[in-house]
Amino acid sequence: MAALIIDCKSIAKNIREELKVKIRQYEDKNGQKLCLATIIVGGDPASVSYVRNKEKVCIEAGLKSITYELPESTSEKELLDLIKKLNDDETVHGILVQVPLPKHIDEDKIANAIAVNKDVDCFNPINAGKLYRGERCLMPCTPKGILRILKEMQIEIKGARAAVVGRSNIVGKPVAALMLHNDATVTICHSKTKNLKDILLESDIVISAVGKPKLITADMIKEGAVVIDAGTTLVEEKLVGDVDFENVVKKASMITPVPGGVGSMTTTMLIENVLEAAGIYG
Repeated sequence: MAALIIDCKSIAKNIREELKVKIRQYEDKNGQKLCLATIIVGGDPASVSYVRNKEKVCIEAGLKSITYELPESTSEKELLDLIKKLNDDETVHGILVQVPLPKHIDEDKIANAIAVNKDVDCFNPINAGKLYRGERCLMPCTPKGILRILKEMQIEIKGARAAVVGRSNIVGKPVAALMLHNDATVTICHSKTKNLKDILLESDIVISAVGKPKLITADMIKEGAVVIDAGTTLVEEKLVGDVDFENVVKKASMITPVPGGVGSMTTTMLIENVLEAAGIYG
């Protein structure tokens, strides 16, 4: 029996409709729009595409979205000065610095510079520390979106064996922490993991965020497992995930597609985080 393909777009749309109401209420009460400032340095095609799509969705939801597209030659000091300016601007509620950054810019310095209360993708180490301690903070958008998908689909996390494939600071590590906080037994897998197949075959929930096409095949998935594919790679101008979707869909109980899956939740959670940063949501 084929898996249920999770309609992430519909989940995201329903959440955004709720957020629109809160955004309008804020604007009516305060006489100004909620504002997200995004900074992108250099012209990485994937980053530019994501930022433009994000801007479109944010504007549709009623946010004011300001995008700073800086040349690759931008110095670290110039970027830090812009972040400070946005930190001090009371009309800006959220700040997102798109990564990767050019090699001459220290991403750790940039992450530290973003004001904790405006850090809408959990880059600042203070927010990251709170996340791992299980304290309230502005959560990273993609991991937050993955957790929301599982909860919206009423998938039992408590007591489940979960495998997270990928250990990035943006998705892998934080989603593993969120699963742990929700009482799953979590294994983090990566490029040096031995017997990946054996680990996945024991897992009730598999979350992949590597960016390696068709890394996860049907023979690696337990019958009836839930598969969340957060990996994306552009292959011959087509976006593909980490999971061999056509074959895994025959074995899993639920699965997210690529495209049209986790990515649609990421921007929605970004909008929610701007509201939370403004103190009116969450």
